[in-house]
Amino acid sequence: MLDQESVDIGKEPRLVQGTLFDKAELDRLAAEQRRWEETTLKQSLERMPEREHLMTTSSVPVKRVYTPLDISHLDYMRDIGLPGEYPFTRGVQPTMYRAKPWTMRMFAGFGTAEDTNARFKYLLQQGQTGLSTAFDMPTLYGYDTDHPMAAGEFGKCGVAVSSLADMEILFKDLPLDRITTSMTINSPAAVIWAMYIVNAEKQGYPREKLGGTLQNDILKEYIAQKEFLFPPEPSLRLVVDTIEFGARHMPRWNTVSISGYHIREAGATAVQELAFTIANGMTYVEAALQRGLKIDEFAPRLSFFFDVHNDFFEEIAKFRAARRIWAKLMRERYGAKNPRSWLLRCHAQTAGVSLTAQQPENNIVRTTIQALAAVLGGTQSLHTNALDEALALPTEKAALIALRTQQIIAYESGVANTVDPLGGSYFVEKLTDETEQAAWDYIRRIEELGGVLACIQNGFFQREIAESAYRYQQEIEQRKRIIVGVNEYVMEEDMKVPTLYIDREGERVHLERLNRVRRERDQAAVRKALDNLSRVAEGTENTMPAIIEAVKAYATLGEIMDVFRAVFGEYTEPAVF
Repeated sequence: MLDQESVDIGKEPRLVQGTLFDKAELDRLAAEQRRWEETTLKQSLERMPEREHLMTTSSVPVKRVYTPLDISHLDYMRDIGLPGEYPFTRGVQPTMYRAKPWTMRMFAGFGTAEDTNARFKYLLQQGQTGLSTAFDMPTLYGYDTDHPMAAGEFGKCGVAVSSLADMEILFKDLPLDRITTSMTINSPAAVIWAMYIVNAEKQGYPREKLGGTLQNDILKEYIAQKEFLFPPEPSLRLVVDTIEFGARHMPRWNTVSISGYHIREAGATAVQELAFTIANGMTYVEAALQRGLKIDEFAPRLSFFFDVHNDFFEEIAKFRAARRIWAKLMRERYGAKNPRSWLLRCHAQTAGVSLTAQQPENNIVRTTIQALAAVLGGTQSLHTNALDEALALPTEKAALIALRTQQIIAYESGVANTVDPLGGSYFVEKLTDETEQAAWDYIRRIEELGGVLACIQNGFFQREIAESAYRYQQEIEQRKRIIVGVNEYVMEEDMKVPTLYIDREGERVHLERLNRVRRERDQAAVRKALDNLSRVAEGTENTMPAIIEAVKAYATLGEIMDVFRAVFGEYTEPAVF
């Protein structure tokens, strides 16, 4: 605890060994709490009983009141500490947002490369501070837009990218050495990254100056999002190839964003999201170590991506617990010496699954609460969902409202003026501790079952998420959870909002460019590059240099991914009951 002398004005706090609270004072508080329960509380409950089913979004019961008794076991320096120092509970930087706000990275992408380039420029003009790229479904699955499997999906959930020619337009006239770019791509991540690198170099930006993040988290695809192509083992190899290439050639790039977002969107609880994400991160670390990389060579460029749901305090606790768990793993299990390797740096996105088609303007309020939780939790960058995203891709106006939400929090709310302003809250510290312990329990279970790859094959993750999603839906249907506008405060008349429409003209323009690329490129160079890529994929070399050469020759995304399909085969998920 801190003694009286240490808290006098102008004197340096002096830590006394043990917890923050004197045992005699705790005993006195326990007696006072019993008195309160037998008198004041009892009289209040007789007049006005409490509501039922008071719990977090993840169904963790919430106590009536939290006091020092709930955190009396915590050692301040061991469990909480100071910002920018181990265990980073209070944040990864000493000054956090007092130096500069988080990166406002609005997810954008639709239609053609031209459409999305214009949206990027609009958002940057409105004060966005980083780019985040969404790709359409054919691109996510590694198909060119004219493939039969791509029919009807052009540009609907992101931008279509079939070749380097599209990438050249997508990032035209953007200062790639001064902004960071995030790309939400997984199975074809190495190919899309290669296109970004080659385009930047053609524009005069050397690869070592490029900063950004590649999502590239294939493990969560098997667990939740299901946009996998190849079996887990070769897919993991491709991720490690990018980690190795980034460590050697691109010091400012985060080559994998270990993503809990999609796990949460599939129906996981906050604890499951945290535990499964950390377990995936451990798998990437161990695969990179097995490759021969040193932990401090690549760990500082690992990043994370979390969902932010409606339960304000639970989400804050999740971020704080995540930093503590990762720091312990990096320093104590994997032996990292560089303090930057201990940092869990993360992007956050407000919960798409929480948005409702009913009364969609209510989504502005939901997003605001979630964004505030992410900031109070200490995120490094943030995307705020638009009010219309339960209906379609966001319109320009809806995207602007979402960006303004972040700017108002940053510059008008005052929450960015001090570091970890909810640190020391009895409730937040207790919830952080409970969240951490519950996540460790899951991590141990995963390890006992053979690790992440084994749990993908045996269906552990799928069953856990399915059960959580079912329980949550039942609670809504039984009105144990109120969703405004859905099962309470319902309005008869629909609230109409404008939605974005993807027309066929953009698809025609895109296909004309794709056909022109195929006609005008050096066909012999393409064939040579693809043959070389096939040889490399069949062996053990890093695939990134061969992918880059194929991209330079204007081999298309589908052609490159077809090489991997031929070598690795395609994955069919086992049935889970």
